[in-house]
Amino acid sequence: MIPGAAAPELPRPFTDAFRADPHAAYARLRARGSVHRVALPDGSPVWLVTHEADVRRGLVDPRLSVNKRHSGTGFKGFSLPPALDANLLNVDAVDHLRLRRLVAQGFTPRHTEGLRGHVQGAVDALVDRLVERVDAEGGADVVAELAGPLPLKVIGDLLVVAEADRERFSGWISGMLAPATREELTDAIDQIHRFLIALVAERREEPGDDVLSGLIRARDADDRLSEDELVSLAFLLLMAGSENVQHLIGNGLLALLEHPAQLAALRARPELLAGAVEELFRFAHPNHTAIRRFPTEDVEIGGIRVPRGDTVLFSLAAAHRDPARYRDPDRFDITRTDQGHLALGHGLHHCLGAPLARLQVTLALDTLLDRLPHLGLASPAEDLRWTTTFRFHALRALPVVAAPAP
Repeated sequence: MIPGAAAPELPRPFTDAFRADPHAAYARLRARGSVHRVALPDGSPVWLVTHEADVRRGLVDPRLSVNKRHSGTGFKGFSLPPALDANLLNVDAVDHLRLRRLVAQGFTPRHTEGLRGHVQGAVDALVDRLVERVDAEGGADVVAELAGPLPLKVIGDLLVVAEADRERFSGWISGMLAPATREELTDAIDQIHRFLIALVAERREEPGDDVLSGLIRARDADDRLSEDELVSLAFLLLMAGSENVQHLIGNGLLALLEHPAQLAALRARPELLAGAVEELFRFAHPNHTAIRRFPTEDVEIGGIRVPRGDTVLFSLAAAHRDPARYRDPDRFDITRTDQGHLALGHGLHHCLGAPLARLQVTLALDTLLDRLPHLGLASPAEDLRWTTTFRFHALRALPVVAAPAP
């Protein structure tokens, strides 16, 4: 570059066209190459990685850190107070494993299977209410009646959060992830911070045998984590435990309703449900990108040199539609044999709550499809409203009706 000349402006792929059809935008980027230097909507420079093989390798590369102290310039994620920031998404290696072990026993497949009856009971109660509304009013919103409340109840019960507080917390998370204004973002973070500090203080006064009480004991009795780490773990469990499941149930049901042949196959052969859920994780998962990474040294990704300290975003949405990895990747196929996906992470940062997420999505869809055998969309799919950012793509509402039997 000529001395004194302005740096060339970076491409900005996250436009209105992207929001209208994210997968088409990712396909265009992927066809031009795996790694792209682009600007986020706020102008922050990032390296966006789109090929599945490079995404998969990058997610386990120890030179790519999630710790913000390795960041130079570019996107760093949310600016959070220390009591929300010291969580598993921001620490590597030894510290990550230390914190993970403190909560892992509450989310093992065996422990999660023990929750099946509790989760099924929550699903049944919510579906009962949804069916009543469909019968009485002719339709209902699956997001409001089932997808939103279910994970809030499940994770809220695990951490013993008062029911009156759960919806408020969900609203603050929405305000943090997709704020309309800078003021809404600041207020949401402040409210979350205050709420969790108070929640920890209350549980210290009246401990129980719940996950949060166990973390407090690890902090106070054994000194195995700091106060900031304690509150941050509560924040991560509540946020991740509610948001991702909610959006996957909504996005996933829509995918089934938009593919009637696949839905009919699932109804005819219930044993396909497990495979269908895995295909929904690949095809309809709300998260577009994994948590940002920062190279601790210069690295090569997809033949491109990425300098130390830059921000790297691995696009899960692009990886999951990569024709080099999946046969006919834009086709929704619940019998797909090449199912492996990255929706729940890979390597060290594999989702701690993956078994619980799978259980909730499976039971919610199974019960809903059983209780409403002729479920249909209340309006054309193109009229549905979405929240779409470079981070995620999620339905705001999913109005359904009990369609006449064919």
